[in-house]
Amino acid sequence: MLIDQLKNSEPIDNFELLARQVVEGFVAGMHQSPFHGFSVEFAEHRLYNSGESTRHIDWKIYAKTDKLYVKRYDEETNLRCHIIIDNSASMHYPESKNNNLSSLNKIGFSVVASAALMNILKRQRDAVGLSIYSDSYEFYTGERGSERHHRRILEALEKVLITPTQKGTDTYKYLHEIAESLHRRSLVFLFTDLWQADAEEEALFEALRHLKYNKHEVVLFHTFDSVTELNFDFDNQPKRFVDVETGESINLYAENIQDNYQQAVKKYFSELEMKCLQYNIDYVPIDIQNGFREVLSAYLIKRNSMM
Repeated sequence: MLIDQLKNSEPIDNFELLARQVVEGFVAGMHQSPFHGFSVEFAEHRLYNSGESTRHIDWKIYAKTDKLYVKRYDEETNLRCHIIIDNSASMHYPESKNNNLSSLNKIGFSVVASAALMNILKRQRDAVGLSIYSDSYEFYTGERGSERHHRRILEALEKVLITPTQKGTDTYKYLHEIAESLHRRSLVFLFTDLWQADAEEEALFEALRHLKYNKHEVVLFHTFDSVTELNFDFDNQPKRFVDVETGESINLYAENIQDNYQQAVKKYFSELEMKCLQYNIDYVPIDIQNGFREVLSAYLIKRNSMM
């Protein structure tokens, strides 16, 4: 697991450093680095060749040297990426007692993964934007590539991590709002656990279809904790299970319902995947126990398909 390549006790107090470590650990496991080309950043000068366009001549250099030099740029890309994070109460599960990599909950995982994605986007000179929502549209910034912009996003991500919430959400409502704000073709990443009422499922996919408008590419990172949310692995003691968003509760022995629970959840996951396939949305199940490799791989695969 990629997360095992880092120190499990390492505190999450420097997102920029942590994101770089995650990305470098990922790249080290690949045969070839994906970080080449695709830049809009100024590279160097070269002598002007007679007959070519004069558009990129550096006239300041000409004034100093009386020679014609052309500004040379690396290959350009039009890729823009917008990251969306569900910050509802269920994303703050399981409870994270220690602020380190070994105990990330769903929101912590999503935040670190987003910072790692931004690190790759920064290396590739791609533009990145961020939206965060719960029961309101908490944060939005459009796609840009400046260092100041990256700092602003890192600050927003850190604020999410250190501020627990008990808010619910209507995911579909805010996805519609975000879709309205994306005017140029973008690669859209959505981190959410998709725990919503059955009646909201169709509304959710209508909102995801809205995100596909204007030829956006959408990757749905279905974020969950396999130990408790998929396998329902609790010790067989009487427990009270409380819905963190509605406050509803039930007392039971986990063992009594574990098999039926697992079947129901696996069926739900399968239905989500099939629905995403129907709407041409990339469905990527993300178990927070397994590290960040699947997130970063999904980005690279999707990026290459868009170029």
